[in-house]
Amino acid sequence: MNILVTGGGGFLGRKLCEGLAARGHQVRSFNRGRYPALDAMGVEQLQGDLADRRAVIAAAEGSTAIFHNAAKAGAWGDYDDYHHANVMGTGNVLAACREHGIDRLVYTSTPSVTHRATHPVEGGTADEVPYGEDLKAPYAATKQIAEKIVLAANDDTLATVALRPRLIWGPGDNQLLPRIVERARAGRLALVGDGRNLVDSTYIDNAAQAHFDAFDHLAIGSACAGRAYFISNGEPRPMEDLINALLRAAGAPEVHRHIPLRVAYAAGAAAEKLWPLLKLKGEPPMTRFLAEQLATTHWYSMAPAQRDFGYVPRVSMDEGLRRVAKAWRMAG
Repeated sequence: MNILVTGGGGFLGRKLCEGLAARGHQVRSFNRGRYPALDAMGVEQLQGDLADRRAVIAAAEGSTAIFHNAAKAGAWGDYDDYHHANVMGTGNVLAACREHGIDRLVYTSTPSVTHRATHPVEGGTADEVPYGEDLKAPYAATKQIAEKIVLAANDDTLATVALRPRLIWGPGDNQLLPRIVERARAGRLALVGDGRNLVDSTYIDNAAQAHFDAFDHLAIGSACAGRAYFISNGEPRPMEDLINALLRAAGAPEVHRHIPLRVAYAAGAAAEKLWPLLKLKGEPPMTRFLAEQLATTHWYSMAPAQRDFGYVPRVSMDEGLRRVAKAWRMAG
Protein backbone atom coordinates (compact mmCIF):
# COMPACT_ATOMS: atom_id res chain seq x y z
CA MET A 1 0.00 0.00 0.00
CA ASN A 2 1.22 3.51 -0.81
CA ILE A 3 0.87 5.82 2.20
CA LEU A 4 1.50 9.55 2.53
CA VAL A 5 2.64 10.83 5.92
CA THR A 6 2.57 14.58 6.44
CA GLY A 7 5.28 15.83 8.79
CA GLY A 8 7.32 12.64 8.58
CA GLY A 9 10.43 14.45 9.75
CA GLY A 10 9.01 15.23 13.19
CA PHE A 11 9.23 13.21 16.39
CA LEU A 12 6.02 11.21 15.90
CA GLY A 13 6.21 11.45 12.12
CA ARG A 14 9.53 9.57 12.00
CA LYS A 15 8.04 6.76 14.10
CA LEU A 16 5.05 6.58 11.78
CA CYS A 17 7.25 6.39 8.70
CA GLU A 18 9.52 3.81 10.30
CA GLY A 19 6.64 1.61 11.44
CA LEU A 20 4.75 1.81 8.16
CA ALA A 21 7.88 0.96 6.16
CA ALA A 22 8.57 -1.98 8.49
CA ARG A 23 5.05 -3.22 7.76
CA GLY A 24 5.86 -3.35 4.06
CA HIS A 25 4.13 -0.17 2.90
CA GLN A 26 5.58 2.26 0.40
CA VAL A 27 5.91 5.47 2.38
CA ARG A 28 6.12 9.05 1.14
CA SER A 29 6.58 12.02 3.46
CA PHE A 30 5.51 15.60 2.85
CA ASN A 31 7.74 17.98 4.84
CA ARG A 32 8.93 21.55 4.88
CA GLY A 33 12.55 20.35 5.09
CA ARG A 34 14.58 17.28 4.20
CA TYR A 35 15.62 14.65 6.72
CA PRO A 36 18.50 12.18 6.33
CA ALA A 37 16.80 9.80 8.77
CA LEU A 38 13.92 9.38 6.33
CA ASP A 39 16.33 8.80 3.46
CA ALA A 40 17.92 6.02 5.52
CA MET A 41 14.50 4.37 5.89
CA GLY A 42 13.89 4.50 2.14
CA VAL A 43 11.08 7.01 2.57
CA GLU A 44 10.46 9.24 -0.43
CA GLN A 45 10.45 12.89 0.59
CA LEU A 46 8.52 15.70 -1.00
CA GLN A 47 9.06 19.24 0.22
CA GLY A 48 6.36 21.85 0.43
CA ASP A 49 3.99 23.89 2.56
CA LEU A 50 0.74 22.47 3.91
CA ALA A 51 -0.99 25.73 3.01
CA ASP A 52 -0.11 25.16 -0.67
CA ARG A 53 -3.09 23.19 -1.96
CA ARG A 54 -1.49 22.24 -5.25
CA ALA A 55 1.61 20.92 -3.52
CA VAL A 56 -0.42 18.81 -1.06
CA ILE A 57 -2.64 17.38 -3.79
CA ALA A 58 0.40 16.56 -5.93
CA ALA A 59 2.14 14.88 -2.99
CA ALA A 60 -0.88 12.63 -2.41
CA GLU A 61 -1.10 11.36 -5.98
CA GLY A 62 -0.82 7.58 -6.07
CA SER A 63 -1.47 7.21 -2.32
CA THR A 64 -4.13 4.90 -0.95
CA ALA A 65 -4.17 6.37 2.58
CA ILE A 66 -2.89 9.43 4.46
CA PHE A 67 -1.54 9.87 7.98
CA HIS A 68 -1.94 13.61 8.54
CA ASN A 69 0.50 14.26 11.36
CA ALA A 70 2.03 17.62 10.37
CA ALA A 71 1.03 20.73 12.29
CA LYS A 72 2.39 23.97 13.60
CA ALA A 73 2.78 23.33 17.32
CA GLY A 74 3.83 25.49 20.23
CA ALA A 75 2.44 27.62 23.01
CA TRP A 76 2.93 30.94 21.27
CA GLY A 77 2.82 32.60 17.89
CA ASP A 78 0.73 34.45 15.33
CA TYR A 79 -2.77 33.03 14.93
CA ASP A 80 -2.66 33.35 11.14
CA ASP A 81 0.47 31.20 10.97
CA TYR A 82 -1.26 28.47 12.97
CA HIS A 83 -4.42 28.80 10.90
CA HIS A 84 -2.54 28.45 7.62
CA ALA A 85 -0.74 25.29 8.72
CA ASN A 86 -3.37 23.60 10.86
CA VAL A 87 -6.70 24.61 9.34
CA MET A 88 -5.91 25.40 5.71
CA GLY A 89 -3.35 22.60 5.63
CA THR A 90 -5.89 20.07 6.90
CA GLY A 91 -8.43 21.32 4.38
CA ASN A 92 -5.86 20.74 1.66
CA VAL A 93 -5.23 17.20 2.87
CA LEU A 94 -8.96 16.51 2.70
CA ALA A 95 -9.05 18.01 -0.79
CA ALA A 96 -6.24 15.65 -1.78
CA CYS A 97 -8.25 12.70 -0.49
CA ARG A 98 -11.22 13.75 -2.62
CA GLU A 99 -9.10 14.48 -5.68
CA HIS A 100 -7.40 11.08 -5.68
CA GLY A 101 -10.16 8.90 -4.27
CA ILE A 102 -8.20 8.17 -1.07
CA ASP A 103 -10.56 6.48 1.36
CA ARG A 104 -8.65 6.43 4.69
CA LEU A 105 -7.31 9.36 6.70
CA VAL A 106 -5.74 9.05 10.15
CA TYR A 107 -5.45 12.49 11.73
CA THR A 108 -3.17 13.39 14.65
CA SER A 109 -5.08 15.72 16.94
CA THR A 110 -4.42 16.76 20.55
CA PRO A 111 -6.28 16.68 23.89
CA SER A 112 -5.77 20.45 23.93
CA VAL A 113 -8.87 20.79 21.74
CA THR A 114 -10.90 20.07 24.90
CA HIS A 115 -9.03 22.44 27.22
CA ARG A 116 -11.28 24.48 29.52
CA ALA A 117 -9.25 26.74 31.80
CA THR A 118 -8.64 24.88 35.06
CA HIS A 119 -11.49 22.40 34.64
CA PRO A 120 -10.05 18.95 35.44
CA VAL A 121 -10.61 15.84 33.34
CA GLU A 122 -10.56 12.55 35.24
CA GLY A 123 -10.95 9.44 33.12
CA GLY A 124 -13.13 11.04 30.46
CA THR A 125 -13.68 9.77 26.93
CA ALA A 126 -13.99 11.85 23.77
CA ASP A 127 -17.77 11.38 23.93
CA GLU A 128 -17.88 12.68 27.49
CA VAL A 129 -15.40 15.57 27.34
CA PRO A 130 -16.72 18.51 25.27
CA TYR A 131 -14.63 20.75 23.07
CA GLY A 132 -12.98 23.62 24.89
CA GLU A 133 -14.17 27.20 24.69
CA ASP A 134 -12.29 30.51 24.66
CA LEU A 135 -9.01 28.73 23.90
CA LYS A 136 -6.16 31.11 24.63
CA ALA A 137 -3.54 29.31 22.51
CA PRO A 138 -3.67 29.46 18.71
CA TYR A 139 -2.37 25.90 18.52
CA ALA A 140 -5.30 24.48 20.50
CA ALA A 141 -7.83 26.73 18.78
CA THR A 142 -6.74 25.83 15.25
CA LYS A 143 -6.32 22.13 16.01
CA GLN A 144 -9.90 22.11 17.29
CA ILE A 145 -11.15 23.58 14.02
CA ALA A 146 -9.07 21.10 12.05
CA GLU A 147 -10.29 18.10 14.03
CA LYS A 148 -13.89 19.14 13.50
CA ILE A 149 -13.50 19.36 9.73
CA VAL A 150 -11.71 16.00 9.61
CA LEU A 151 -14.52 14.27 11.49
CA ALA A 152 -17.18 16.07 9.47
CA ALA A 153 -15.52 14.81 6.28
CA ASN A 154 -16.20 11.18 7.22
CA ASP A 155 -18.77 9.81 4.79
CA ASP A 156 -19.48 6.91 2.41
CA THR A 157 -16.34 7.58 0.36
CA LEU A 158 -13.80 8.63 3.02
CA ALA A 159 -13.23 7.16 6.48
CA THR A 160 -11.54 9.51 8.95
CA VAL A 161 -10.40 9.12 12.54
CA ALA A 162 -8.79 11.62 14.93
CA LEU A 163 -6.31 10.53 17.61
CA ARG A 164 -5.44 12.77 20.57
CA PRO A 165 -2.14 11.54 22.06
CA ARG A 166 -1.33 13.27 25.34
CA LEU A 167 2.18 14.62 26.00
CA ILE A 168 4.38 12.40 23.81
CA TRP A 169 7.90 11.64 25.08
CA GLY A 170 10.71 9.17 24.50
CA PRO A 171 14.10 8.75 22.79
CA GLY A 172 14.51 11.08 19.84
CA ASP A 173 12.35 13.83 21.34
CA ASN A 174 13.81 17.15 20.22
CA GLN A 175 11.21 19.38 21.87
CA LEU A 176 9.71 18.54 25.27
CA LEU A 177 12.53 16.80 27.10
CA PRO A 178 15.45 18.91 25.82
CA ARG A 179 13.53 22.04 26.77
CA ILE A 180 12.79 21.03 30.36
CA VAL A 181 16.31 19.63 30.80
CA GLU A 182 17.82 22.91 29.64
CA ARG A 183 15.64 24.90 32.03
CA ALA A 184 16.30 22.55 34.93
CA ARG A 185 20.06 22.77 34.46
CA ALA A 186 19.85 26.56 34.26
CA GLY A 187 17.75 26.72 37.43
CA ARG A 188 14.83 28.26 35.51
CA LEU A 189 12.33 25.43 35.89
CA ALA A 190 9.43 25.53 38.35
CA LEU A 191 6.22 23.61 38.88
CA VAL A 192 2.91 25.45 38.58
CA GLY A 193 0.59 24.73 41.47
CA ASP A 194 1.23 21.98 44.00
CA GLY A 195 2.43 19.45 41.41
CA ARG A 196 -0.04 16.82 42.58
CA ASN A 197 -2.40 17.18 39.61
CA LEU A 198 -2.62 13.84 37.76
CA VAL A 199 -1.66 13.93 34.08
CA ASP A 200 -1.49 11.42 31.28
CA SER A 201 1.45 11.09 28.94
CA THR A 202 2.31 8.84 26.02
CA TYR A 203 5.53 6.99 25.25
CA ILE A 204 6.42 7.55 21.60
CA ASP A 205 6.12 3.89 20.52
CA ASN A 206 2.63 3.72 22.03
CA ALA A 207 1.57 6.91 20.23
CA ALA A 208 2.67 5.41 16.93
CA GLN A 209 1.07 2.05 17.73
CA ALA A 210 -2.27 3.74 18.32
CA HIS A 211 -2.08 5.21 14.83
CA PHE A 212 -1.31 1.81 13.31
CA ASP A 213 -4.10 0.12 15.26
CA ALA A 214 -6.61 2.76 14.19
CA PHE A 215 -5.46 2.49 10.58
CA ASP A 216 -5.83 -1.29 10.58
CA HIS A 217 -9.45 -1.00 11.74
CA LEU A 218 -10.42 2.13 9.82
CA ALA A 219 -12.85 1.59 6.97
CA ILE A 220 -15.98 3.25 5.67
CA GLY A 221 -18.69 2.54 8.23
CA SER A 222 -16.30 1.05 10.80
CA ALA A 223 -16.70 1.67 14.53
CA CYS A 224 -13.86 4.21 14.65
CA ALA A 225 -14.79 6.10 11.49
CA GLY A 226 -15.77 9.70 12.15
CA ARG A 227 -14.71 9.58 15.80
CA ALA A 228 -12.01 11.05 18.04
CA TYR A 229 -10.02 9.13 20.68
CA PHE A 230 -7.78 10.10 23.57
CA ILE A 231 -4.49 8.21 23.51
CA SER A 232 -1.99 7.80 26.35
CA ASN A 233 -0.06 5.25 28.37
CA GLY A 234 -3.04 4.95 30.68
CA GLU A 235 -0.77 5.53 33.68
CA PRO A 236 -1.58 9.00 35.04
CA ARG A 237 1.02 10.40 37.44
CA PRO A 238 1.29 13.58 39.49
CA MET A 239 2.85 16.31 37.36
CA GLU A 240 5.78 16.67 39.76
CA ASP A 241 6.51 12.94 39.63
CA LEU A 242 6.33 12.84 35.83
CA ILE A 243 8.59 15.85 35.30
CA ASN A 244 11.17 14.60 37.80
CA ALA A 245 11.13 11.07 36.37
CA LEU A 246 11.95 12.50 32.94
CA LEU A 247 14.66 14.75 34.41
CA ARG A 248 16.26 11.82 36.25
CA ALA A 249 16.25 9.75 33.07
CA ALA A 250 18.12 12.56 31.31
CA GLY A 251 20.58 12.99 34.18
CA ALA A 252 19.27 16.47 34.97
CA PRO A 253 18.54 17.97 38.42
CA GLU A 254 15.03 17.47 39.75
CA VAL A 255 12.73 20.41 40.30
CA HIS A 256 10.90 21.06 43.56
CA ARG A 257 10.27 24.80 43.29
CA HIS A 258 6.58 25.71 43.02
CA ILE A 259 4.80 28.79 41.70
CA PRO A 260 1.12 29.41 42.55
CA LEU A 261 -1.17 29.14 39.53
CA ARG A 262 -2.40 32.72 39.96
CA VAL A 263 1.19 33.98 39.82
CA ALA A 264 2.07 31.89 36.76
CA TYR A 265 -1.15 32.94 35.04
CA ALA A 266 -0.44 36.63 35.69
CA ALA A 267 3.12 36.19 34.44
CA GLY A 268 1.80 34.51 31.31
CA ALA A 269 -0.68 37.31 30.67
CA ALA A 270 2.08 39.90 31.06
CA ALA A 271 4.42 37.97 28.76
CA GLU A 272 1.73 37.69 26.08
CA LYS A 273 1.47 41.50 26.03
CA LEU A 274 5.20 42.20 26.24
CA TRP A 275 6.42 39.75 23.59
CA PRO A 276 4.77 41.44 20.57
CA LEU A 277 5.17 44.92 22.07
CA LEU A 278 8.93 44.51 22.46
CA LYS A 279 9.21 42.29 19.37
CA LEU A 280 10.93 39.57 21.40
CA LYS A 281 11.97 36.39 19.61
CA GLY A 282 11.01 32.84 20.53
CA GLU A 283 8.29 31.75 22.92
CA PRO A 284 7.70 33.46 26.27
CA PRO A 285 8.62 31.27 29.25
CA MET A 286 4.97 31.26 30.37
CA THR A 287 1.54 31.84 28.83
CA ARG A 288 -1.94 31.72 30.35
CA PHE A 289 -2.75 28.51 28.48
CA LEU A 290 0.49 26.84 29.58
CA ALA A 291 -0.07 27.83 33.21
CA GLU A 292 -3.52 26.24 33.15
CA GLN A 293 -2.25 23.09 31.45
CA LEU A 294 0.59 22.61 33.93
CA ALA A 295 -1.60 22.99 37.00
CA THR A 296 -4.71 21.04 36.00
CA THR A 297 -5.55 17.34 36.23
CA HIS A 298 -5.91 15.78 32.78
CA TRP A 299 -6.16 12.02 32.34
CA TYR A 300 -8.34 10.04 30.00
CA SER A 301 -9.98 6.67 29.42
CA MET A 302 -8.41 4.32 26.87
CA ALA A 303 -11.51 2.10 26.87
CA PRO A 304 -12.98 3.46 23.59
CA ALA A 305 -9.66 3.05 21.75
CA GLN A 306 -9.32 -0.51 23.04
CA ARG A 307 -12.92 -1.33 22.17
CA ASP A 308 -12.94 0.12 18.66
CA PHE A 309 -9.43 -0.66 17.39
CA GLY A 310 -7.67 -2.73 20.01
CA TYR A 311 -5.25 -0.11 21.30
CA VAL A 312 -3.35 -1.30 24.36
CA PRO A 313 -0.11 0.48 25.39
CA ARG A 314 2.78 -1.94 24.87
CA VAL A 315 5.56 0.03 26.57
CA SER A 316 5.04 0.90 30.24
CA MET A 317 6.09 4.20 31.75
CA ASP A 318 8.92 2.54 33.67
CA GLU A 319 10.24 0.75 30.60
CA GLY A 320 9.98 3.93 28.58
CA LEU A 321 11.97 5.84 31.18
CA ARG A 322 14.66 3.16 31.10
CA ARG A 323 14.87 3.56 27.33
CA VAL A 324 15.11 7.33 27.65
CA ALA A 325 17.91 7.02 30.22
CA LYS A 326 19.82 4.66 27.93
CA ALA A 327 19.41 6.97 24.93
CA TRP A 328 20.62 10.02 26.89
CA ARG A 329 23.65 8.10 28.22
CA MET A 330 24.57 7.00 24.71
CA ALA A 331 24.14 10.52 23.37
CA GLY A 332 26.20 11.87 25.97
